[in-house]
Amino acid sequence: MPEREERWGPGRARGGGLLPGEGPRVVLDNIRSAFNVGSIFRTAEAAGAEHLFLCGISATPANPRVVKTALGAEGVLPWSHHISTAEVLARLRADGVALIAVEVSERSVPYTALAFPERVAFIFGHEVAGIAVPILEQSDHVVEIPMLGHKNSLNVATSVGVILFEALRRRMARREDRG
Repeated sequence: MPEREERWGPGRARGGGLLPGEGPRVVLDNIRSAFNVGSIFRTAEAAGAEHLFLCGISATPANPRVVKTALGAEGVLPWSHHISTAEVLARLRADGVALIAVEVSERSVPYTALAFPERVAFIFGHEVAGIAVPILEQSDHVVEIPMLGHKNSLNVATSVGVILFEALRRRMARREDRG
């Protein structure tokens, strides 16, 4: 069995040929907490995301709170800041990337019920208001994380972790299926 570094070393999921296809893109639509953004940087980098799109009021690594919680991931994971989430989504769609919003809505299905396309962007929204309706309408699919407790939502950084590590699990399964 290969050593851990050979199997999972830094950056291997993004360009080292470890897994088939591309890693997911992550779009943050107006995430208000810089600490959440920093945590999302760490999680997205660890799960092999291709790019983190910080949109609207989402904090950037210029904010020391992002840097404090990202612990260096902001220097490794490609990212960009955009005023308009809608413009980012239009560009991704034009590039052939499927858009999956993570939100509880009338359109949402459990994330386990949807096959994730190989070229995908997951969209996460504001901690209180969620994803704006026009952004949901631009999405190809809407998925939710089933919850059994009294609360109907998770912290956005936790939700990113659930979805991205499920996407990573599926990419690993595709690798095993291919040989």
